[in-house]
Amino acid sequence: MADIREIIARRTADFFEEGNLGNLGIGLPTLVANYLSPDKNVMLHSENGFIGIGPNPEPGKEDKDTSNAGGIPVTIVPGGACFDSSMSFALARGGHVDITVLGALEVDEHGDLANWNVPGKLVPGMGGAMDLVVGAKKVIIAMEHTTKDGSPKILKKCTLPLTAVKVVNFIVTELGVMEITDAGIVLKELAPGVTAEDIQSKTEAKLIIPDKIGVMYAQ
Repeated sequence: MADIREIIARRTADFFEEGNLGNLGIGLPTLVANYLSPDKNVMLHSENGFIGIGPNPEPGKEDKDTSNAGGIPVTIVPGGACFDSSMSFALARGGHVDITVLGALEVDEHGDLANWNVPGKLVPGMGGAMDLVVGAKKVIIAMEHTTKDGSPKILKKCTLPLTAVKVVNFIVTELGVMEITDAGIVLKELAPGVTAEDIQSKTEAKLIIPDKIGVMYAQ
């Protein structure tokens, strides 16, 4: 059985289409780069100034001068390009990023996102998340379904300071895939062995359960 984070990352990678320019947030979303099909010719954008993030380097082959926006060593694929941060954010803000994948502290049924501020904890700031979610054509949240203590992260209404309002399109967790629509959160796929009742019991927001639900790839 694959690791939970790998399950989420692999399923999220399936959202990318031929020729997409994508961005992967820090943490779990960075794992998506390991599952992108080379046949799709996807290029990944990094806020710190380049396009062309590749798979994680092999242990011992890291280059300290080649890292993503979170400071994690990465590789650059053939055809990649480096530039300054103003150009990087121009791409994000100008609507040139097709998909951005981010983690979240909270998401609600309206598509509101809170992913940068935890009350009582020192955080460096919002970073590029605000720019990415309002500029990208599709916003996907890749995260574990609940907090470490089992509390829901998919809520009726976010309680933490927001990153942006009504921006999230899809949520991928270890339990399933959900789409945020004008009517609410629609359950699209379930992980093998998970029922609609299981996922609803760990979700504060009321899920819309269609007659037919797909099976989430989890191998």
